[in-house]
Amino acid sequence: MSGERVERRLTAILAADVVGYSRLMGADEEGTLAALKTIRRELVDPRIVEHRGRIVKTTGDGLLVEFASVVDAVRCAVDVQREMAERNADKPAATRIEFRVGINLGDIIIDGDDIFGDGVNVAARLETLADPGGICVSRVVRDQVRDKLAFTFEDMGEQQVKNIARPVRAHRIRIDSPVAAPPAAAAEPALTSPDKPSIAVLPFQNMSSDPEQEFFTDGIVDDLTTALSRFRGLSVVARHSSFVYKGHTADVKDIGRALGARYVLSGSIRKAGTRMRMSAQLIDAVAGNHIWAERYDRDVTDVFALQDDITNSVTSAVLPALNEAERARVMRKRPQDLAAWETYQRGIWNLEHVNVGAANETARDFLQQAIAQDPTLACAYSGLAYTYNRDVAMGRMTPFEAFGVAEPLARTAVNLDDLDATAHAVLAVILLFMRGDYDAATTEARRALELNPGLGIAHGAMGLVLTYSGDAKAGREFIREGLRLDPRTPMLTHHFNLAYACYFLRDYSGALEAIKSRPESAYNSYFRAANYGQLGEMPNARQALQKAEALKGHPFGFSSSGQRMPWIRQEDGDHILEGLRKAGWQGD
Repeated sequence: MSGERVERRLTAILAADVVGYSRLMGADEEGTLAALKTIRRELVDPRIVEHRGRIVKTTGDGLLVEFASVVDAVRCAVDVQREMAERNADKPAATRIEFRVGINLGDIIIDGDDIFGDGVNVAARLETLADPGGICVSRVVRDQVRDKLAFTFEDMGEQQVKNIARPVRAHRIRIDSPVAAPPAAAAEPALTSPDKPSIAVLPFQNMSSDPEQEFFTDGIVDDLTTALSRFRGLSVVARHSSFVYKGHTADVKDIGRALGARYVLSGSIRKAGTRMRMSAQLIDAVAGNHIWAERYDRDVTDVFALQDDITNSVTSAVLPALNEAERARVMRKRPQDLAAWETYQRGIWNLEHVNVGAANETARDFLQQAIAQDPTLACAYSGLAYTYNRDVAMGRMTPFEAFGVAEPLARTAVNLDDLDATAHAVLAVILLFMRGDYDAATTEARRALELNPGLGIAHGAMGLVLTYSGDAKAGREFIREGLRLDPRTPMLTHHFNLAYACYFLRDYSGALEAIKSRPESAYNSYFRAANYGQLGEMPNARQALQKAEALKGHPFGFSSSGQRMPWIRQEDGDHILEGLRKAGWQGD
């Protein structure tokens, strides 16, 4: 008798194979192999990884997978079978690739990367009892998950299966049964999505064994829901509606339809000792595809500080990703099919891509159209007001000319929605650049930050006020935070504003670095020339100056009409002139 100790463990085993594999191969060998590889690559393998499974081995038409959690095993199987049903919906029955799945929880023997024992054999026999596209589980699996997952189990009775001495009590999972929520909630009609993009923050999964962690996990979800609610361009599903799904699994498309949400934010949290790992993902609930995903690792010291840190990190990443997804969606539609919100987004897309006057005019046309479609859409007035700020930046209007048009538009936005932080931030920028009213601009910037501390343009607006009123050091920090929160916002050119703060701090190399990716314009070229002049790099200074003059513009703030940027300190204006003249500029 061998004295070698056999390694064993309790694990959840999933066995699956393709229904009618020999028939499919006989009809179309190459096509079947190609289709099966695609399904593995796009669906099966990613779902196994997502649910923390390990593929033990594969055969031509099947695979054996182990899971540390029986809940994960069942969720993985249901997800795969549901998505396979969707893939097969429009295909002839004779060409469909369908799986049978069996799941067991049992003691197994470990041999290297392979596993053996009755636990494995029972899973394989249960798979043969499953219907095409179905799942069959043992009684122990049913008992373990029935209070954790809202699936319907049909008792198939005692089954005598090959090479297993005792009968196996089998249960069939009803894939088509309601799983999204308790019956009362599931019976409610699906909500209608609002014109603005809507998002539901689902309860995050607590992956730790510590029940106290449940409070922390729910607290993160509450904070994320509150933080996202501050963004007026979003409609956020209320917590009590989203928490119907706590402890339940469902297809994300079903959740979106039930809650009236185009986007769903979900995730999980695992804590081990003093370390915490959170994973989050943003999904388009209509298309079913992932938009953004990230993992956050943190040390757990101050729980409340940790919640704030995670909330700010996730929110600042989700919003730009969501805005980009919305604009991409809108750009795929015909202009004549756009609703007011979508027309606004089309205008913002053009504003984001402005590098010539024509694009600014296109943005303005769409924003005016959005206002005509919905005169109460505050964000459209803010966007339209900002197009005039762009005209001033490009030298197409003087600050005095633009203010008479832009200021009433920005004030209309604030009056329509006083809780819109973006509206207050845009008004702050206009009051600063077009009228030089520092006190009023500061008041509006502060109001924007109070309304939404996670809004990039709010930090950018405060940074501008500070920079141009003589505190470039503090201003630079606010601008950097705005850049971190939303690097691609079309409503404020963070990079150029950062460059100006660096210039006033005599950090000319930093200023050039900040605008190195900015498109060419007379304004940008003059500014580059001033920095090269200060650095004494005369060949680069002359080249930038020649390019600026060829573009037939003038330095922002030093036009032939004598208009000047509204810096509060004379020495800041003189500092700009000094750099320009060192570069060889001969203007007034």
